[in-house]
Amino acid sequence: MFDIQNYGSFIAAIVIFQLMPGPGTFAILNATARNGVGAGFAAVFGTLLGDATYMIAAAAGLAAIMNANPVLFQVLQWFGAAYLCWMGVQMLRSSATRGDASLEPKRSARRYFRNALFVSLTNPKVILFFVAFFPLFLHADSSSATLVAMMVHVSLISLLYQGALVLIGNAAANRLKTLPLARKLASRVASLALIGFGIKLAVGNR
Repeated sequence: MFDIQNYGSFIAAIVIFQLMPGPGTFAILNATARNGVGAGFAAVFGTLLGDATYMIAAAAGLAAIMNANPVLFQVLQWFGAAYLCWMGVQMLRSSATRGDASLEPKRSARRYFRNALFVSLTNPKVILFFVAFFPLFLHADSSSATLVAMMVHVSLISLLYQGALVLIGNAAANRLKTLPLARKLASRVASLALIGFGIKLAVGNR
C-alpha cells in the first residue's frame, strides 16, 4: 500500500517505537503533569516538528542514495536491521528508568513547545533512526511520493499516540511510579520485540 514495502510491518514498527519511552515521551508527560492538557499538546507539536525536521533531512539524503547507488542503498537496509537489533540489546542492558525530576514552576504552553522541540532536535539518535528505518520499507526505485507517505504515516501515528499520552499520561505516569516491576517487564518485552523485528527484516531483505 502506498508503494511501501511490508506495509503491515511498517505500521507495526511505528507503533512499537511509539511505545518505547524516550526523551520526547518524558517531555510530553512533564508538560501535561505541570500545566495541563494545553501544555501537553504544545509539547506534542514541538516533538512532531522536531521529528518532521529530521524525517525531511533523512528522506532527502535517501532519495539521493537510491538514485545514485542501489548497492549502497541495500547496505543501508542491512545497517537498519542491525541498528534495530542494537537498540533492543541496549534497552535490555540499560538500568531502570531514572527517577522523577524535580518539580518545575508553571510555564506557558509556548515554553513547553520550545522545550519539546529542543529535546527532539538535540537527540542525535533521531536522524540516525529515520535514516536506518526508512530504507527497510522502500524499493530501490521508490518515488519521492512514497517517502512523503511514510512521513505522513509516522506523523499521524505519533500524533495519535502522543495525544493519548496527554489525555491519560499523568495518571499513567503516577501509576508506573508505584509499579517498577511492571515498567521493567514492559521495557524488556519491547526490547525483545525490537530485536526479533530487526532479525525478521534482515531475513526479508536478503
